[in-house]
Amino acid sequence: MAVREVNFDGIVGPTHNYAGLSFGNLASTLHEKKVSSPRRAALQGLEKMKFVSELGVPQGVLPPLRRPHIGFLKQLGFRGSVAEIIQFVGETDPRLLAASYSSSNMWTANAATVSPSSDCADGRLHLTPANLASGLHRSIETADTLAVLRAIFHDSTKFAVHDPLPCNFAMSDEGAANHTRLCDGYGSPGIEVFVFGRSELDKSCPAPVRFPARQTLEASRAIARVHQLKPQSTFFIQQNPAAIDAGVFHNDVVSVGNGNFLMYHETAFLGGELAVADLCQSIRRLQGWELSSMGFSEQDLPLKEAVSSYLFNSQLISRESGDMTLVCPLEVKQVQNAFRCTQRILDADNPVTAVEFLDLRQSMNNGGGPACLRLRVVMTEEELASVHPGVLFSDTLYARLRDWVNRNYRDELSPDDLHDPVLVGEVDTAFNELQAILELPPSVFRMGI
Repeated sequence: MAVREVNFDGIVGPTHNYAGLSFGNLASTLHEKKVSSPRRAALQGLEKMKFVSELGVPQGVLPPLRRPHIGFLKQLGFRGSVAEIIQFVGETDPRLLAASYSSSNMWTANAATVSPSSDCADGRLHLTPANLASGLHRSIETADTLAVLRAIFHDSTKFAVHDPLPCNFAMSDEGAANHTRLCDGYGSPGIEVFVFGRSELDKSCPAPVRFPARQTLEASRAIARVHQLKPQSTFFIQQNPAAIDAGVFHNDVVSVGNGNFLMYHETAFLGGELAVADLCQSIRRLQGWELSSMGFSEQDLPLKEAVSSYLFNSQLISRESGDMTLVCPLEVKQVQNAFRCTQRILDADNPVTAVEFLDLRQSMNNGGGPACLRLRVVMTEEELASVHPGVLFSDTLYARLRDWVNRNYRDELSPDDLHDPVLVGEVDTAFNELQAILELPPSVFRMGI
């Protein structure tokens, strides 16, 4: 049976804004309180979906989560009508209001960790929503994300959508942004590489000192158990604490893998080249195939420029020919050393035969590149046929979503606009229309109210 990778991209929500809520994310901090454009952000995301779809990769969409999260504010003791709550929180605690308005769910690489059925003992595809425990504005996404995933992957004979791990510091889980699946073919058992930043229980484990490590070893091991992964299908590797302190808040900022190819910055993993060599040896010993890897040194690309360009947050996409395309943010083209690296990739002996550049500036300003905006789901044709059809990308859905965005999204959104109750009414209208477009249960679109 044919097995394909399906990319599920998040639709950018109508409250996309720059609140600077993500500590350790340098782009988020840099653009704090600047004026955003929800409309441009959403259209840029849709253009990327269309581009990837035209490369021959099946594409799905995940709806934005409804914001502001009024239920969250009520849980914190705020009372009154929606307008009264918005006004009072805005006057007394504007950052708390900004957290309730966050549209960070657009970065679906953080939505969940996904293991295809070929890797799991029960033969089902497993998904576990990330608890996102390291950030207040993101931790409130989890229940909504769980509802969305269970509505889309609803066939329990083929899919297991688990509850998230307990939301605490010890089990901090950031989803697929710290997880890479490598394989000799999508239909073959793969090696699921879990990258962690610290250990809660092993105090001898190195940890960053400037910024928090968002993924724990304990959480990664728990996900592997929950997904019933076979021992020969897992590999745990630590993220370099120095990279985290340099602004690499997720490992997908310094490494990206797909199929039998991995590219990475030399500072990505604790142990450097020795850690990658250990991964290659494990793959050879456990599964009998050779990993093609390509590392870049600090001299090739300073870590600071790797973070600013997001070269490693590009999407590695397998085409039907077997070759790969590297889909980069436009910023890679504008950073000379990063652009030179793309030329080296094309000249080297590896599966990448094309590099493309896309404008995702609105997302990049908040610290999210092409790979942040999508969740990889490797599926059989039978599994894909069981997915809720309303979220599968097509020219018709693309046109309807573009029209919906143009009619419902503001072109500009400032921090002060979050205090305006009129914005809540605009969001309500937008979500009522989106429910009809995607044909998902109405309950999914009422989460957060």
